[in-house]
Amino acid sequence: MSEQAPDTAGRGLAEKARSRVRFEEEALSHANQVYKVARHLAGSKEEAEELMQETYARAFRSWRSYAPGTNMRAWLLRILTNINIDRGRRKQRRPAERSLEEGDYSLYDRLDAAAGGDDSSDDEERLLNRLSQSGIVDALTTLPHDFRDVLVLVDLGEFSYQETAQILSVPIGTVMSRLHRARRLLKQSLASSLEAER
Repeated sequence: MSEQAPDTAGRGLAEKARSRVRFEEEALSHANQVYKVARHLAGSKEEAEELMQETYARAFRSWRSYAPGTNMRAWLLRILTNINIDRGRRKQRRPAERSLEEGDYSLYDRLDAAAGGDDSSDDEERLLNRLSQSGIVDALTTLPHDFRDVLVLVDLGEFSYQETAQILSVPIGTVMSRLHRARRLLKQSLASSLEAER
């Protein structure tokens, strides 16, 4: 009987090690997607890399809390968004707030005025081409965290409203409301940057 106890304990340790390896392999298979979302949440490449490292460090420390068979990508992105929210609170960065109703469609109004009132998609395309990737990232970083997280998960991470609601632990209606506001704020920010270029 004393020989079986160490053998059982050894098998238990071996199974635990195999579970850990499977967990790490599955988690790392989502690294590109986690980085893509982190890049859109962070203001710079370096911040995105730090966010990703923190996400995986926390995930690997908490690997036992992951329920095998559930959505690993959603679990990792939930950790990522929570870390990003915590970082934002620590930095206490709040952009100047403006009325959401003010200039909702300012980009399209300016396009319409530039085109002389006709519906020319060429003018819109020229204006949109002037927006650089860094300009879009800069505009994203000015959004409040709640709005930016939803926009990044739905529009860039291609999560459904339901998945986003689960990741952020909010009702689906809140996701839809925040997404609508985030898109409007992003349009305003991009329109302002285009105006500043003139």
